[in-house]
Amino acid sequence: MKYNPHKYQTYATKFILEHPIAAVFLEMGLGKSVITLSAIFDLCLDSFEIGKVLVIAPLRVARDTWPAEINKWEHLKGLEFSVAIGTEEERLSALKKPTSIYLINRENVEWLVSKSNIPFDFDMVVIDELSSFKSYGAKRFKSLLKVRPKVKRIVGLTGTPSGNGLMDLWAEFRILDMGKRLGRYITHYRNSFFTPDKRNQQMVFSYKPLPGAEDAIYRLISDIMISMKTVDFLKMPECVINEVPVCLSEKEQLAYDSFRKEMVLQLGDGEIDAMNAAVLSGKLLQMANGAIYDEDKNVHFIHDRKLDALEDLIEGANGKPVLIAYWYNHDLERIKEKFNVREIKTSKDIKDWNNGDIPVAVIHPASAGHGLNLQSGGSTLIWFGLTWSLELYQQTNARLWRQGQKNTVVIHHLIAKGTIDERVMQALKDKDNTQSALIEAVKATLKED
Repeated sequence: MKYNPHKYQTYATKFILEHPIAAVFLEMGLGKSVITLSAIFDLCLDSFEIGKVLVIAPLRVARDTWPAEINKWEHLKGLEFSVAIGTEEERLSALKKPTSIYLINRENVEWLVSKSNIPFDFDMVVIDELSSFKSYGAKRFKSLLKVRPKVKRIVGLTGTPSGNGLMDLWAEFRILDMGKRLGRYITHYRNSFFTPDKRNQQMVFSYKPLPGAEDAIYRLISDIMISMKTVDFLKMPECVINEVPVCLSEKEQLAYDSFRKEMVLQLGDGEIDAMNAAVLSGKLLQMANGAIYDEDKNVHFIHDRKLDALEDLIEGANGKPVLIAYWYNHDLERIKEKFNVREIKTSKDIKDWNNGDIPVAVIHPASAGHGLNLQSGGSTLIWFGLTWSLELYQQTNARLWRQGQKNTVVIHHLIAKGTIDERVMQALKDKDNTQSALIEAVKATLKED
C-alpha cells in the first residue's frame, strides 16, 4: 500500500530522525508504528546510521502488528525483521538471524539482557507502549536501564498520558534520558511536583499533582517529546477511523467456516430474504466476537481474540478514558469478566463519565441515542462488535465526535479477519443502510469456499 502521510506523521518522523532521544506521545490509531518505521528505514537503509534496532512491545503487538505494518507499506520494502517470540529456542534463533529489526515482547526483556547470552549490541531501541516501563521496581525496567548507556538512539511510543499518569513519567523518562530531565531519583521528582492525596496518618496511598505541575513537567521534557499538545498547530484529523485486525487461530477459523457451511446446507437453494439473512449474519457476527447463543439462549464460547485486542487498546490509551460499544449481551458479560468497566445507563453514569471518573465504560448502540453528550469524558471509542445499522453506528460515534470535543476522536473497530466483520465494516464505510447490503453480504459470505 502506498503511504500518503498526514502532515503530523511527516513531522513526527522528522522529529525522530532529528532527536536521538524521542518520546512520541500520540493517540492510538494515529500511526505511531508507521511513523517510527519510516524513520528506521531512513536510519538503516538511507543514512546507514543504525545497524540493529530492537523493538520492545506487548506480545500481540510484537507478534502481529509490527510485522503487518512492515509488510503493508510500499516505502518500507527492503526493511527486514525477525520476531523473537515463543520458546527460548525460537527466541535465540530469531535473535541470531542477521537483520535490521528485532521484535521482542516486553516480558522477555530481562531474559534478553540477563539470561540469553546474546550481546546487547542494538544501537537503537524502540519501546512501543512506553507506559509499560512506568514501574521502576520491575525487572524489565531495571534490566533495560542497565544496558541503556549502550544505545545510541531510543524512541518511546505511547498515548498522551492523563493527569493521573504524570507520576509514571519519571520512570519512563529515566529510561529515555537516564534521568537528565526529571531527575535520577523518584523521591526528588515526587517532592517537586506532587503532594500526598489519599493517606492514613503517616501512610500515603497516592499523590496528586501540585498546581502548575503538569505544565512544569512538560516544559522539562518538551525538547525530546512530541505530543498532541505540542502539535496542535498542525492540521490534525478531526476524527480518525481505525480498523484493528483480529486473527483467529486455525482451529477457530475452521469452526467459523464449518458453521457457515452448515448454514448453506440448511438453506439449500432457498432464496435469502431479509429475515433469514439477519438471523444468519447475526450468528456469524456472534462467532466473530467470540461466543454464540444456541436456540435455548445458552452461550457457547469460541475464542478470546477480540478481548485480547481490546486489552491492548485499553492499555494503549495510557490511562485516558475509553468507551466500548458492544452489541450482544454475551459480549458485555465477557468484557465485564476481564475488565473493570461500568455501563453507561443512568444520568449519574453520564455525569461521572463526563467528569472523568470512569476509566473504561461500555455502552450499547441502541441506548446511545441523539442528544446523549459524552464528549467531555473522553475521545476514544472502541467497537467490540459491529452493527448493520448505519444510523445506530453514526449516532454512537457522534456521542464523542461532536461539537465541544476538545481532542481528536479515535474510533477503533475490532475486525475478525476472514469473517462477516469485514463485510459489515465495508458497508458502514460505504454508508450503505439498505437491507440489500445485508442480504448481498450474507449471500456472498455463504458462497465462499
